[in-house]
Amino acid sequence: MNEQNFSNHGKFVPMFHFFVIPVLIANVIWNIVSASRILGHSAAISASLLAAVAFSILVSIALLLLALLARLFALGVQDRVIRLEERMRYERLLPDDLKPRIGEFTINQLVSLRFASDAELAALAREVLDGKMNERKVIKQMVQNWRADYQRI
Repeated sequence: MNEQNFSNHGKFVPMFHFFVIPVLIANVIWNIVSASRILGHSAAISASLLAAVAFSILVSIALLLLALLARLFALGVQDRVIRLEERMRYERLLPDDLKPRIGEFTINQLVSLRFASDAELAALAREVLDGKMNERKVIKQMVQNWRADYQRI
């Protein structure tokens, strides 16, 4: 496994990103194209056929949304776990003057600063809080000594 850093820390799950999502997108497109062909070639279409076509499109969209929401829910839980882990880490590593400010950190700041090494955490934490920085990418780019996180989802 390559050493993790800012440029390669994003995670792709090949079965999800390159199979499940493309297949579900293709399914939505297929259902819409099929519906337009059915509706375009029939002068008189029965109510039951129209209902079946509409339901097919709705189910294909629902499946795609289900997959996307499942991913988002997993990432949301991961962020909550990171928040807890980082707050515990901050209690151990931050100087006494910063400890009362632990509650001021936003989830974006905590998630981004998890990559900071123990040695640079205090300085970066102070800079992020004082500068009211909240953009994940900007904060991650400030990290000099990357602390890898191979357990992310």
